[in-house]
Amino acid sequence: MARKKKEECKKIPGWLISFGDLMSLLLTFFILLFSMGTISLERFHMVIKGVTESLGGRKIFLEQKLLNQSNVPVEFPDMYPKIKRRKMLTKALLDIQQKLKKAGIDADVIQHGSIIRFRLNTDKVFPPGSETPYPEVVPFILEICKSLKQAGFTVIIEGHTDNIPIRSGKYKSNLELSALRALSILKLFRQCGYPEKDMAARGYGPYRPIAPNNTPQGRAKNRRVEFVINAS
Repeated sequence: MARKKKEECKKIPGWLISFGDLMSLLLTFFILLFSMGTISLERFHMVIKGVTESLGGRKIFLEQKLLNQSNVPVEFPDMYPKIKRRKMLTKALLDIQQKLKKAGIDADVIQHGSIIRFRLNTDKVFPPGSETPYPEVVPFILEICKSLKQAGFTVIIEGHTDNIPIRSGKYKSNLELSALRALSILKLFRQCGYPEKDMAARGYGPYRPIAPNNTPQGRAKNRRVEFVINAS
């Protein structure tokens, strides 16, 4: 009787060989990532030191023993100088607003992000149909200039009117009057020493109302000058 041949081992499926190669490559890849991710603690603190000092933080990484500490107190007394100047300017404008209200002049401080608008009603700032401010108002305008100059931001002086046609023969339209009013304040800023490159004047006439022009109260709100400060 013939002997049965021993059964040969089953061949490994082809996909398993490819799978084993893939696992080996993945293992090699993760080992490489781990080796690249291992950095010197000293070099790491040197990088942190440079970033901290560039942002205005105090020099706190001078002692070698700090390298072994996990929590190091960091102070930033000089960080975000523009934010500090913006807060100081807002406070100064609010103080001027109170002084103007005591003098019977309506003013508002409006802030949207980094843009600050100091809104000044013109009924008691300019005589009707005139571009020249009242003499008693000039000190307030100069005080606004000094606060803005100290903050060091750019400012656009905008003139606005209501929609009632102007009757003065000196000006062709409300648009011209609003532009000349803004320009007269810009001239006072120049006398105050405000950098010319950081200021501009614009006139919008009745074309940018903030209230309906169909009531006396609404028209009074639209007669205004706005100091638009870019505090970014």
